[in-house]
Amino acid sequence: MADETRLREEIVEAGRRLYKKGFVAANDGNVSVRLDGGRILITPSGVCKGDMDPGMMVVVDGDGKVLSGRLRPSSEMKMHLAVYRIRDDVRAIVHAHPPKATAFAVAGLPLDKLTLPEVVFSLGRVAFSEYGTPSTKQVPEAVVRVIGDAGAVLLANHGALTVGAGVMDAYFRMETLEHFAAITLYARLLGGERELSPKEESELIRIRRDVFGKTDG
Repeated sequence: MADETRLREEIVEAGRRLYKKGFVAANDGNVSVRLDGGRILITPSGVCKGDMDPGMMVVVDGDGKVLSGRLRPSSEMKMHLAVYRIRDDVRAIVHAHPPKATAFAVAGLPLDKLTLPEVVFSLGRVAFSEYGTPSTKQVPEAVVRVIGDAGAVLLANHGALTVGAGVMDAYFRMETLEHFAAITLYARLLGGERELSPKEESELIRIRRDVFGKTDG
């Protein structure tokens, strides 16, 4: 596992990209990564993701108890911890509000049609969770019910969550999710997307597993 100093820098970089791309506004969004010993490194509450520095990060244990850090951990910490508990393969999590993907979440429209090979390779499956009040146990409970092996989850009337083998992997999955949402939106304006056939889908999943070594999603 990468050392903690490097992981702090990666979270800062992911936050900078999220803010620069407009995937978050003001103090929105949160990023976390696993450390050794069951600890989690997570972004602080109430700080713009474009203005973070490595020293702002907070270390918590698996129950959310603060172990180090001068700021409060993200108010969405419960969601992160819940995912880590059920997904041993997940090393990092990004939660943001990318506009197009979030528009699908607000409209109650899942992004569950397989249309793009790159989305299959990167995300595998995109789940859709029912609405829960942010910062409460409703959100983690809703996410845990549907995430399964998905690489991304649309959060109804809220935003999106992506998971990955590392901070930047989870971040790039957020980019892919937003790109997928944009292409889907444009395709529907043109009359609707053409889904891949079961045979085409099966072949892409095989390539995802055998060539890219991915079994999640």
